[in-house]
Amino acid sequence: MSLSGTLVERRPAAVTLGAASRQVRGRRRARARAVATPYLLLVPALLVYCLFTVYPVFRQFEISFFNWHIFPGASNPFVGWSNYTKIFHDPIVETAARNVLLYVVLTVPAQMAIGLFAAAVLTDRLPGSTFWRAAVYIPVVTSYVVVSWVFSYIFSSQGGIGNAVVSFFAGHTVNIAWTAQTWTAMGVIWMLTVWKGVGWSFIIFLAALDSVPRDLMESARMDGASEPRVWRHVVIPSMRAAITFVLVLLVIGAMQAFTQFWEITKGLGGPYNSTQNFMTYMYQQAFSFFNFGYAAALASLLALVLFGFSWAEIRVLRQQEV
Repeated sequence: MSLSGTLVERRPAAVTLGAASRQVRGRRRARARAVATPYLLLVPALLVYCLFTVYPVFRQFEISFFNWHIFPGASNPFVGWSNYTKIFHDPIVETAARNVLLYVVLTVPAQMAIGLFAAAVLTDRLPGSTFWRAAVYIPVVTSYVVVSWVFSYIFSSQGGIGNAVVSFFAGHTVNIAWTAQTWTAMGVIWMLTVWKGVGWSFIIFLAALDSVPRDLMESARMDGASEPRVWRHVVIPSMRAAITFVLVLLVIGAMQAFTQFWEITKGLGGPYNSTQNFMTYMYQQAFSFFNFGYAAALASLLALVLFGFSWAEIRVLRQQEV
C-alpha cells in the first residue's frame, strides 16, 4: 500500500514536468518559426535576384574573355585580356568617356542645386505649395522615351519650337539641326535630363529639410547668424546623409544613362560617334555589330568604375562629417 501510495503521489509531478517540457518545446518551435518566416519569405525574391542580376554579372565577366557569338554552332574562341586592352586603344571609348564626364559634371550638380532650391522655396507656408510640388515632381514619373520624343520635336530642325524662339530673337528664319550636331545635341540631352531629374532630388531634399531641427535654426538666427550662415552651418550639415544618398545615386544613374542619348541621336551616336556614351556604344557593339565579348568587357569596366566612384564619394563625404 505504501509503494502504491508513493506512485500515486508522484504521478502529478511527472505530469506537470512533462507539460512544462512540452510548453518549452512549443515556445522554441514558435520562436524558430518567427525567426525563419521572414527569411523564407525572402527566398523567392532572392532566387529571382540571383538568377537575373548576380548570375548575369558573373556570366558577363566570363564572356568578356571570349570572342563571343550568339549564333548556333559558332565557335567562341578564348581571347584573354585582348577585349580589355582594346578598350584603351579605342578612340570612341575616349569620346564616350568625355561625354559621360561632361554629363555627370553638368547634370548632377544642376539637379541637386535646383532640387534643393525648390525644396527650400516650396515650404508649407507658401500658398499653393502642394500644386507646385506636384508640378516639380511630375516629370520624374514620365517615360524617358516620351520625354525624349517631346524634346526631339521641340528642337526639330523643321518647325521646332527651339528654332522658332531663336528666329524670333534673331529677326530672321533660323534652321538649326539641334540633334544632328555634337554640342547642340549634347545640350538638348543635358536640358532634358535636368528637367526630368530635378523632381527626384527635390522630393529627397524636401523630406530631409523636414527633419532639420527647427530649434537649432532659430537659435542661430537669434545669435545673429545670417540666412546663408544658417544654411551653411546648420541646415547643410543636418542634410549630409541625404546629400550623400542623392549624389551617389545621381552619379551612378548619369554614368548609366542610355535612353535619352539613344532617342535624341536616333541610336546613331552621331555625327561620327561624337555623342556616344558608354551605354549606347556598348549596346551598339553588342546588338548592331554582335561584338558581345567586347561589349561585355565594356560593361565590366563600367561596373568597376561605378564601384570606384561610389566608394570614393561615400568615403570623402563621411570624412567631412568627422
